Amino acid sequence: MAVEFGEVQMKFAELIWENEPIASGDLVKLCAEKFEWKKSTTYTVLKKLCEKGLFQNVDGVVSSKISKEDFYSQKSEEFVEEAFGGSLPAFLAAFTSHQKLSKKDIAEIRNIIDKIK
Repeated sequence: MAVEFGEVQMKFAELIWENEPIASGDLVKLCAEKFEWKKSTTYTVLKKLCEKGLFQNVDGVVSSKISKEDFYSQKSEEFVEEAFGGSLPAFLAAFTSHQKLSKKDIAEIRNIIDKIK
């Protein structure tokens, strides 16, 4: 996917995910309340995110083409690939060098590993 998103686009995407499906007119009102955006700003940002394949605006109803969970999963995979050459063990080693895992965290990681064996 490798889609770049700015902070404003991410806040806007979160707003859509929280309220979808949402009529585009209602989205304009929500953005005016939350971000103090004009109608044109909302439609400009929406158009960009639709072009990136994240959302769609069909017959005046905005909905996602990719779920929030799938989006963040892909972003996580891209991060591990770019920063750690795709090595999950290298990522975990770096992550745990500054943050200790709780017994619960370790149990959850073991459970994930057991499920994919």
